[in-house]
Amino acid sequence: MSVRLFAFTCGWLEASLDLFLPDHEGRIRVPVPSYLIEHPKGRAVFDTGMHPQTQTDARGRLGWLADVFDVGFAPGEELTGRLAAADVDPSRIDLLVNSHLHFDHAGGNELLENARWVVQRREWEAARDADIGPQHGLHPEDWDHGHDVLPIDGEHDLFGDGSVVCLPTWGHTPGHQSLLVRLDSGDVVLTGDACYLRRTLEEMLVPRIAWDAEAMRESLQLLRRLQQRGARLFYGHDPEFWQTVPQGVAIE
Repeated sequence: MSVRLFAFTCGWLEASLDLFLPDHEGRIRVPVPSYLIEHPKGRAVFDTGMHPQTQTDARGRLGWLADVFDVGFAPGEELTGRLAAADVDPSRIDLLVNSHLHFDHAGGNELLENARWVVQRREWEAARDADIGPQHGLHPEDWDHGHDVLPIDGEHDLFGDGSVVCLPTWGHTPGHQSLLVRLDSGDVVLTGDACYLRRTLEEMLVPRIAWDAEAMRESLQLLRRLQQRGARLFYGHDPEFWQTVPQGVAIE
């Protein structure tokens, strides 16, 4: 059995375009992605989207961020609903991998209660630091659910055969990571928020929301090199790109 990759849109967020493309006016509505990777040795999920509470009480869940983002998130669009539609039991997900721990990437972590959680050590430690985590949107209600934690340092081979590899792409947060998935059709890189939009990479536009702008610029350079070597990039929040992504079926 080859590695298979499935993509899901788990709701939408609308916000000022300036948050994504500095010095640009207007607003943008962006998808909130999650991915399922099926490997002969098990199943992994990369990013879990938003918590279901956000569907009915965005302010209660997000606080002041509800003033920044307009949430479009209907019942059935949460991760467990998307997995169920693909006939996948959430209790049988083996590995939970977060690009980082913001609410739209880790909000659904508690829905995968049996998975082992794979997170960059520097992200995990920043989230647990009371002087750092809350100030940078790394809130315990998203990530503190008693998972068996595997903190990793840099590049990490999830299944030991080079087919699914965590890639450190620091900058957006202290320990942001992307995911390289080697399909029969070629390499795919799930960028997470290391690259919001296609234009982010094409124009090397570091967003205003960045833990370390220089580190994020270096991560964009890495993604560009991978793209030049033939990898397909799945941009973190690009609405035009996501119109081309098949939902809930194996990506060719």
